[in-house]
Amino acid sequence: MSKKILIYNSGGGLGDAIQLFPLILTLQNHFASSEFYYQDSLGAKYFSNELKDYNIKINNLNLDLKHFGFRWWHFFKAKNEFLKLGLNINKFDLIIDIQSKIRNTLILKRLPNSDFYSSTFNYFFCSYKKKYSNCENINQRTILNLEKFYDTKINKINYSLKQLNEEYIKEAIKLLPDKNYIGLSITHGNPFRKKHWPINKFIELAMKLENKGKKPIFFVEKSNTEIINKIKSAIPNANFPEHRSELASPSLVTALTSRLEKAISIDNGIMHMMSLAEIPMILLFGPTKPEKFAPDQDNIKILDSKKLYNSNDISKITLDDVLKNIF
Repeated sequence: MSKKILIYNSGGGLGDAIQLFPLILTLQNHFASSEFYYQDSLGAKYFSNELKDYNIKINNLNLDLKHFGFRWWHFFKAKNEFLKLGLNINKFDLIIDIQSKIRNTLILKRLPNSDFYSSTFNYFFCSYKKKYSNCENINQRTILNLEKFYDTKINKINYSLKQLNEEYIKEAIKLLPDKNYIGLSITHGNPFRKKHWPINKFIELAMKLENKGKKPIFFVEKSNTEIINKIKSAIPNANFPEHRSELASPSLVTALTSRLEKAISIDNGIMHMMSLAEIPMILLFGPTKPEKFAPDQDNIKILDSKKLYNSNDISKITLDDVLKNIF
């Protein structure tokens, strides 16, 4: 009988799910005969909807508890809601808790399980007491600690573009047939964190790139008409490739990124979509922590206003800071 493994991610955003691709693939490779389930705080069904064409084979658990883990009354409901799903799972063989809030952990632990892994309260809730790593990168930390948890070696597996549906690669080649493209990811979806680098700086950056013979490519959702119009006003021939395709989606963003020479992005979901193509990237951070949120790959240069200017204000990062890391 295959083992059942649940991964819980309190982050409910699309980027939060994509960030875990290497972790999911690594664990699926190591626990090859196991069946994997995923649950986030929103109960989002990303892996069967927005992310399905990435072909990550994991089941959405679909607990019917909105903001799962963030309400104390979930402590009394979690087990019953799990049993209502009718999955014929008496208990999970392993629950992996990808967060560190004690409330969420206590609620998650109510789901029947044999082994429980969590970094909460200095790993107090782990089934096995070991000297665990406190590395901030979520993928690295979880893999390292599960090695200690089970006294085993776990080989890291990264996402491969070969897993992406081929139609997206073909579409990307059609939309970006040439060379010298530089991608610019400008906006983010979290209204509570000021992670934007000023649009005027991005426009000036694009102009500088054009003067150097590069072709700036903008990744901005079609609904952000104000920003799009501002860019087009300054750069009439601005290229928004997604807007010219019926396949617009996270998968297309990743495929388009594979056509780029380099990408510059703030901390957002598109950053994680881009990272799957494993091209060189320059990432701009302000209030958030790159150690925690930046993709786990080697060819990334991080410009963090906290380290550069002792400030959470991302706008303090200058145009020259970016340019000198491009050329």
